[in-house]
Amino acid sequence: MLKKDDRQQSRERRHLRVRKKISGTAERPRLSVYRSEKHIYVQIIDDVAQRTLVAASTLDKDLGLELGSNKDAAKKVGELVAKKALDKGIKQVVFDRGGYIYHGRVKELADGAREAGLEF
Repeated sequence: MLKKDDRQQSRERRHLRVRKKISGTAERPRLSVYRSEKHIYVQIIDDVAQRTLVAASTLDKDLGLELGSNKDAAKKVGELVAKKALDKGIKQVVFDRGGYIYHGRVKELADGAREAGLEF
């Protein structure tokens, strides 16, 4: 069984491999996901200008979440980031799962963002 450090290094290697191919532009920025044990964070990034355009996480006060490490919380964060993005005129993004498996909280975040109107 892999130790925690080995799993983290494997995830970082997968993320770098994916990042070679994925890049966010002003027309289609990158939706980047980071998942910790207690929370989930998401940013919409323009890699050309190196700027974060929109950010959301389970720590946001307007969500009012008690627990940030479940699928319901991830879905609400996806909906929140999509709402913020649409307010800024961003409709299409490139999804960057951050080296995580597209399952569980990452999938719920993506589904919530899609349902709220983001296209990817």
